[in-house]
Amino acid sequence: MNDKKRMPRWEEIPEADRMKYEIAKELGLLDVVREKGWKGLSSKDTGKIGGMLAGRRRQKKENTASAGTE
Repeated sequence: MNDKKRMPRWEEIPEADRMKYEIAKELGLLDVVREKGWKGLSSKDTGKIGGMLAGRRRQKKENTASAGTE
């Protein structure tokens, strides 16, 4: 029996979650997510992903808002 969780195809990942996968890949944590799921990450790694995710969403929102005022 294979314990590895099936990694969804990119098209299957909801738009809201794609950035989370991208950040996990950048941090070298995507293999852990593939093998153990998100619960396999340490709280430190989860916090790092969450912080980067919040920052990117904030930046995206600011960029969208400033693009509308030009």
